[in-house]
Amino acid sequence: MSAKTLIVFFNLKSDADETAYLNWAKEADLPTVNQLNSVSSFNVYKGLNMFGTQNTSPWDYFEVIEVSSEEAFLEDVQTGEMQAIVEQFNSFAKDAQFIVTENILGAMNS
Repeated sequence: MSAKTLIVFFNLKSDADETAYLNWAKEADLPTVNQLNSVSSFNVYKGLNMFGTQNTSPWDYFEVIEVSSEEAFLEDVQTGEMQAIVEQFNSFAKDAQFIVTENILGAMNS
């Protein structure tokens, strides 16, 4: 088991209220996920544009979740509280892609 970073790319559903999503993320999602034992940090970013261009980002939002291990995080998200967070997330998000990544330079120094 080694530390991983989950990067989640997603768009809001066409009928989702962006202000409601942002309030929910701030008041429920971030505090709940950040308190999980497997999570060392969790941040949400807004996609603005493609670097060096005025072309809009193909994704509305990006979540970056630093976890102690994929297995530990999967165990943590099985709680009733986290299942409610997942359900609420799914009510706002469409096309969510969860990418598991590893810091290869950090791994080379270990």
